[in-house]
Amino acid sequence: MKKIKTLLIIILTIGFASHVNANDAPNSFADLAEELMPSVVFISTTTTKVVNQVDPSFPFKFPPGSPFEDMFKDFGTPKERKGGALGSGFIIDENGTVITNNHVIDGADKISIRVNGDKEYEAKLIGKDPLMDIAVLKIISKDKFKPVNFGDSNKARVGDWVIAIGNPFGLGGTVTSGIISARNRNIGLSRYEDFIQTDASINVGNSGGPLFNMGGEVIGINSAILGQSGSIGIGFSIPSNSAKKVVEQLIKFGETKRGWLGVRIQIVTKEIADIEKLDEPRGALVASVSENSPSAKGGIKSGDIILEFNGVKIKEMNELPKIVAQTEVGKTVNVKVWRNKKVIIKKIKLGRLETSEDFKVKKIPEDKEAPEISESKSLKIKTRVLTKKDIDDRKLPNQTTGLVITDIKTDSPINYLQINDIIIEAQKKKIKSSQDLESIVEIALKSSEKTILVVIYNNQNQRRYIGVKLD
Repeated sequence: MKKIKTLLIIILTIGFASHVNANDAPNSFADLAEELMPSVVFISTTTTKVVNQVDPSFPFKFPPGSPFEDMFKDFGTPKERKGGALGSGFIIDENGTVITNNHVIDGADKISIRVNGDKEYEAKLIGKDPLMDIAVLKIISKDKFKPVNFGDSNKARVGDWVIAIGNPFGLGGTVTSGIISARNRNIGLSRYEDFIQTDASINVGNSGGPLFNMGGEVIGINSAILGQSGSIGIGFSIPSNSAKKVVEQLIKFGETKRGWLGVRIQIVTKEIADIEKLDEPRGALVASVSENSPSAKGGIKSGDIILEFNGVKIKEMNELPKIVAQTEVGKTVNVKVWRNKKVIIKKIKLGRLETSEDFKVKKIPEDKEAPEISESKSLKIKTRVLTKKDIDDRKLPNQTTGLVITDIKTDSPINYLQINDIIIEAQKKKIKSSQDLESIVEIALKSSEKTILVVIYNNQNQRRYIGVKLD
């Protein structure tokens, strides 16, 4: 029996040691770095835009022709210089196609690329995508280059070892290492975010450079850091699986062609899920449907909750735009929605985002003050009735009715709304007067749930659903 126990301990010890060794740090990154370095490029740009360069210790600028210009030219007189930027990139084919961030080359008149730390080339822009911050360049040369391959970023796990190679602060050929710290990060920099977070040191100048796995595959494009003064161990990379689709389109078309559903969406809160009798907060709530959009033609309505798109379950609201954008333009998909406490399926033929009205930025005129202010003591807000002039100025649907918020107290249950937001519905009933709203609130206060569903137009004229918990 004693021998059996001893044997068991030895087996467990060997198994534990094997597990530790399998996940231990590499002895060295030298071989991998040496292999990958020729594929990483260092990018510098110049622009004809004139930038004032002022010495803070000498904050005066003399008018042209002033005699003081010559007198103070050696004492910090403000000078003018051309703008420019530094960044990184990587080669994906032997003909010199380079991937980088859009913000590295945005507005550049001239793009220079240094390969393997010694030879410099000019490059031209093939295509760019500001929404995902990706650009594709082509080195102007008949030379052959050493490319790297994209890996499968979906296989990257938190805790995996990675290395970054780039051009931080203009110091080309810099290699840093670390692990994947987190996945699926959204930090509010662009429309389609799904960042890989890493603690590998990333600084200014690393933008556009590759994040490699231990197989030498690119699993991310380094794009952002947290902190103004430099790396604090929190860097963000665009996942390769998202980047690949954009890169392919930029190479093929010189532009992106994203799927378009034509809805404005918002988070399904616990209050909204409870009101709609949905089992849990999930999916994406349709706040409004664009006129003549694929969703309008396919029968999607405001108030629907999209639970599934093209066979993919939507757990959180921000997942839907990414999935739609990556779906082929013109494809017909099944969209599963929650409506009136049951699931229905709609078939939608996707349009193209870049040619849609949703893609165009519209300026909304400010709403004008109007008389006849009413006060809701329960909601602790002041409102006025929506006028025909409001509808015309803000280009709202002609039959819109509602109340324009003119004041909100800090202890209001809807203090997160803003002045000039318009309350148009409550508990799925149209609001035409302050009495309509007060009656609905009073009924809700007498109920056990004390929750109402409110529909508004916000200051950007976006239709939103709000679950309000009353005191």
